[in-house]
Amino acid sequence: MSRTWTSGSEVKRVAVAGGTMLYDSSRAGNLRAEWFDPAYWRRRDALTGSAPGRGATLFFTAEGREFALRHYRRGGLVAKLSADRYLWRGEPATRPFAEWHLTYHLAHAGLPVAPPVAARYQRRGLTYRADLITERLAGTMSVATAIGAGTLPITTWVGIGRCIRRFHDLGVCHADLNAHNILLDGEGGVYLIDFDRASLRRPGLWRDANLVRLRRSLDKLTDVLPPGRVTETDWHSLLAGYRDAAAAGPAAERAGA
Repeated sequence: MSRTWTSGSEVKRVAVAGGTMLYDSSRAGNLRAEWFDPAYWRRRDALTGSAPGRGATLFFTAEGREFALRHYRRGGLVAKLSADRYLWRGEPATRPFAEWHLTYHLAHAGLPVAPPVAARYQRRGLTYRADLITERLAGTMSVATAIGAGTLPITTWVGIGRCIRRFHDLGVCHADLNAHNILLDGEGGVYLIDFDRASLRRPGLWRDANLVRLRRSLDKLTDVLPPGRVTETDWHSLLAGYRDAAAAGPAAERAGA
């Protein structure tokens, strides 16, 4: 997902030890390289929790707000060779800068995402390590957590489908659309997070593949849950929301999808 992005004057680019960071000064005006260090927040008793997964995302408070710090870690067999180092292919292709710029673009297009705050890479030879900071979406829980606690109303499933459709109409192919990366708030809001390896594409079969991936994620979760947590009616309600012509909304039109 390497490309040239445009950004506003609020986006700052700063050299740091071994690499570069960029940050949105309108969201964190006093951001320093220490923000990427979990120990820095631990010493200040500012860590507030962590996200499920590989244990790489931590939540912390600063300047009166909550943020999420994610250290990029590899998965699968390649993780046995290197847990968190990636092949250097130039700054625009680094995982944090690519994800940060795409999410910045989506946020400014009015899409429901966790606003990006800062990104950093640190290079050593032909490899680099990386981190990303976003604002934490307060009062939200993942679909995975929600269905673990009980059933969801039909209106929520419709809303999930509409949310996904908005991203697809903008050409956003989410590389890992699953029940952990869809967040719900208490007022009917639906958000997508984690745009690592996401890309902007022309309409195509990748849209169906995204939905198939989500269905597999739900099936995997419900295999170990009480019966009825996700029904065929729920899934078809999601698809009905996805097919809703109104789902595209004005955001995609403004962005010129």
